[in-house]
Amino acid sequence: MMGYDFDTVIDRTGNLSVKYDWGSRGKPKGTLPLWIADMDFKTAPCVVDAMRDLAEQGIYGYSEPDQAWFDVIADWYATRFGWTLHRDWMVNTPGVITALHIAVRALTAPGEAVLIQQPVYYPFEASILTTGRRLVVNALAERAGRYEIDFDDFEQKIQEEKVKLFILCNPHNPVGRVWEAAELQKMGEICLRHGVIVVADEIHQDFIFAGHRHLVFTDLSEEFSKISVTCTSPSKTFNLAGLQISNIFIADAGIRNKFKAEYASSGLSQPALAGLVTCRAAYAGGADWLSSLIAYLDENMRLIEARVSQIKGVAFRRPEGSYLGWLDFREMGLSNAALEDFLLNRAGVWLSPGQNFGIGGTGFMRINAAAPRSLVAEAMTRIAGAVD
Repeated sequence: MMGYDFDTVIDRTGNLSVKYDWGSRGKPKGTLPLWIADMDFKTAPCVVDAMRDLAEQGIYGYSEPDQAWFDVIADWYATRFGWTLHRDWMVNTPGVITALHIAVRALTAPGEAVLIQQPVYYPFEASILTTGRRLVVNALAERAGRYEIDFDDFEQKIQEEKVKLFILCNPHNPVGRVWEAAELQKMGEICLRHGVIVVADEIHQDFIFAGHRHLVFTDLSEEFSKISVTCTSPSKTFNLAGLQISNIFIADAGIRNKFKAEYASSGLSQPALAGLVTCRAAYAGGADWLSSLIAYLDENMRLIEARVSQIKGVAFRRPEGSYLGWLDFREMGLSNAALEDFLLNRAGVWLSPGQNFGIGGTGFMRINAAAPRSLVAEAMTRIAGAVD
């Protein structure tokens, strides 16, 4: 692998960054922000080069992906996951959150039940409630610091609540699980048995640490492909969230046509040119950069684990996938508001409050480890000092 610089601290203030927008969000200026899930690293050099070439061209008209563009994406998934894609499966959306809202509206009716597994990425809940659907939660079971699925509750909720759609998060944000084949298979069989469509958010699929393997849910069986929508994007992998490009894959024509019809009703059509260009560049030339990044992130996670082991009242378990860590402050006995105030005003660290992720999130904070190691180390030093 080539050498890449993940250590340089880049000043992101004044560039419209949500992550560093202290003022409008009521946070103390200068607080170390490790909350929202974008990275404090420059993207892969091949992506920067593609953006530079596009900027110099000076024409930014309507754009659509062609066969060659699709082939680059297909090669990425075939190489990394053994997943064979077909072009007619693909629908481009500005983001995975957009796709979740479209899927819920397209595949369920107002008042029908949609199931999620909390604690989980909070836009899942929003996509259900803001569209007038009914929220059903299959809470993850925490056992010895590791999260597992309560399958009895999963099936019971589906039956009793007449669930129509299940939003799967894999790798799971925020708890860091990479669901294993047996777990995915069991969930899929239950959904097949009860006619439940599965929308799989697999946006963190490229961040898998040693000893674990990401399995594409829809690719586990032909039957699963008939009931699923797979949401992917280069946005997390290559830090492109602001460029608004996601690739949604739907093998079943009936589900795909409903999704596309709902998408069309939103008034959106061609994808953004910059998103298409950088997506292609990233998947074509970014594999070596990503390998180096994952190794760097693994060391950041080890650093957090080592530092937390020395802080009384705080616990941490390294995630199996994603660059997001789940810090457990429950032993400190603080309310949600008090914990957030403590970290912001005593430690000077801005994390994502656990209660935002729903049931099971109280007393936790999510930390984004995708930052230069000096910043991650500083955050842990601040937390340790404040606790002491």
